[in-house]
Amino acid sequence: MTQSAVKFDTLRRVHIGLAVSNVERSSAFYRTVFEAEPTKTRRGYARFEVTEPPLNLSLIETLRARGPADSVSHFGIQVQSSAAVFEMQKRLESAAFVTRVEQSTQCCHAVQDKVWVADPDGHQWEVFVVLDDAPSGESNVPNECCPTSDDEPCCTVGGEPCCAEED
Repeated sequence: MTQSAVKFDTLRRVHIGLAVSNVERSSAFYRTVFEAEPTKTRRGYARFEVTEPPLNLSLIETLRARGPADSVSHFGIQVQSSAAVFEMQKRLESAAFVTRVEQSTQCCHAVQDKVWVADPDGHQWEVFVVLDDAPSGESNVPNECCPTSDDEPCCTVGGEPCCAEED
């Protein structure tokens, strides 16, 4: 499958992944802001797919969210096909940006093709297509893999650890 399993009316829409301390409380806020219900909810995760403005907002509950300075997980642009992902990869690489490609990866409770790139300040951006829904319980969202003790592993988002060490 190379076409988006998620239908939206534009060729692209902005995606923002926010690290939040309480997904239920944050969901209530964004329900009010967007006048919409989340399109997907899981333990520690909610996604709003908003038509106006075209936006895909993921709320990812993490143990490490400490407020606005730590709230951005990543940014993204959702596209309609794998071809659009790979076109962006070529454009980025031709401009001498370093990219990282993930194909048929399970992320945020979905199967996706994506390309990652960092902006000059290190902010992670992904260009992605959702190919399918992930089987229930299978994902790499941070709340499911961030350590609760020093001997547990940490996952990554965009190639960077999602659980920064405490200073």
